[in-house]
Parts: sequence; C-alpha cells; structure tokens
Amino acid sequence: MNFDTKVAILILNDLAVWQKLNVTAFLATGIAAAAPEAMGEPYEDARGRQHARLLGQPIMIFAANTEVLQRAYGQAIERNVIRAVYVRAMFSTGHDAANRAVFKAEPADVPDLVGLALRGLKKDVDKAVKGASLHA
Repeated sequence: MNFDTKVAILILNDLAVWQKLNVTAFLATGIAAAAPEAMGEPYEDARGRQHARLLGQPIMIFAANTEVLQRAYGQAIERNVIRAVYVRAMFSTGHDAANRAVFKAEPADVPDLVGLALRGLKKDVDKAVKGASLHA
C-alpha cells in the first residue's frame, strides 16, 4: 500500500539501548496522539478479544547525530510537519508535567534533542531526515 504521508523517528545514535527504546516508544505515542486519523482499526484475536489499535502505516526508525537531529527539527518546523520531541533533560524527570517544563526551558531553536518523530507528506519528511541512516 502506498501512503501520501510518512512517519519517521530519529534517535540520537550514541544513546544507551534502553534510552533508544524508551525515546522511540514515547515519540511513537506522540505521533499517534497528534494524528488520530493515522490509526488503524482495533485488532481482534481468534477468540474475539479486542486489542488496541496501532498506527496504520510503517514507522521508519533512523539513527542520527546531533547535527542531523537539529537540521531535521528545523526542516520540520519550516515545513509545518507534525513532530514529537524528546530532549536529554527528560531522562531526569519522572512525569509528563516535568517533561513539558524541561522542554520549555530548552533553547527554542536548538533544543538538546535525543529524539524526534515526524509525520507529514512524504517529500517533507524525506527532506527532514536527509543525512540520517536507517537504524540497525
């Protein structure tokens, strides 16, 4: 199936594995919340039990250095792409309100990003993730 949109998550390449997984999970929920129309239908198993909906299109996961993350962030803002952000200071907080506070304290144009999720038109997301490589 072809999609007009693309979902990409960029993760700082030098994080610990647990941090990469944690950031990816948080960012995916941000895209799901910001784009409910992208969600598929609920899953049902062979016994008729209901399971949660998943995003209805693939999510591409990229490894990126700080420079690529910052460039992608700027491109996403310039092109008005849906974005979810995770900054380094969020590792030291314990709840959502604290996460929002530390993000707001970051420099607006160059936050200390460790992760960025994007959803938008393919051409816009492709431009933003240029220079990143698929995560291995």
